Amino acid sequence: MTSYSKILGTGGYLPEEIRTNEQISETVDTSDSWIFERTGIKSRRIAAPHETAASMAEIAARQAIEAANCDPDEIDLIIVATGTPEYVYPSTACLLQQRLGNKNAAAFDIQAACSGSIYALSIVDQFIKSGSAKKALIVGTEICSRIVDWTDRGTCILFGDGAGALLIGASNEAGVLSTHIHADGEFEELLYCRNSQIASIDSQDEEIGFINMRGNEVFKVAVNTLGRIVDETLEANKMAKEEIDWLVPHQANIRIIMATAKKLKMSMDQVVVTLENQGNTSSASVLLAFNEAVRDGRIKRGQVVLLEAFGAGFTWGSALIKY
Repeated sequence: MTSYSKILGTGGYLPEEIRTNEQISETVDTSDSWIFERTGIKSRRIAAPHETAASMAEIAARQAIEAANCDPDEIDLIIVATGTPEYVYPSTACLLQQRLGNKNAAAFDIQAACSGSIYALSIVDQFIKSGSAKKALIVGTEICSRIVDWTDRGTCILFGDGAGALLIGASNEAGVLSTHIHADGEFEELLYCRNSQIASIDSQDEEIGFINMRGNEVFKVAVNTLGRIVDETLEANKMAKEEIDWLVPHQANIRIIMATAKKLKMSMDQVVVTLENQGNTSSASVLLAFNEAVRDGRIKRGQVVLLEAFGAGFTWGSALIKY
């Protein structure tokens, strides 16, 4: 009998500290209204000095495990999507495995920037469909605040910290209907963060270790690319736009989100938006938004949900889910 991947539980974590647009405008030439009009962001969460990608991942993961009524030892695959790991190695997934007390799972990280959670879901879906895994944990966890130049108005207004998680299990009922992932490394220079430890010692780039972004150019590519992947996803499932109940997009910019909703001819009432009070949490954002909408009762069992994301690389992807 064919195995499908089904979401068994969700989790999320946001740090306590809130950094508002007003606070940022005290040190950078900007204002609350300027930021909000262009991005849809009012505030973002900032990790405490003692917090790490792994510590935040554990909180989100334990929520998902509890929601699924699962024992951590039952998990046989852990994938963490992060661009802000505490260590180069071991992986954040291995650190998370240790924190959970699991001894059985394969564990590894992936780095697909803001598309990381969709990439992870696609990988897990293949493992479960092939019978190589029965229960898998996906976590997107980011401390973007530590790779942001807080004097750069173009980037410091956008990013925030947090972690989101999914517990996925094998099922006889369709759950993950399809996943679609893509990349094009040609756009490297439009959005990047160079590794300060590994970068060439003769480099003159003073921005090594910080996020660098050409916002307008990224916006144009993102809108066009996400429009194409919506078509690809619908065509693969022989589904009409009207059959999708919810859109859960990566939370990068309200204008990108609205453009994708327009492509689907969806009301913004059918779109999960967490951007206003979380900012862009990179690989965590889709999972955080999905978790929030599940826990507040908006997304219900049996509904069809489209997840999509776009990030540095460029990478992009989608997942169509019957929750």
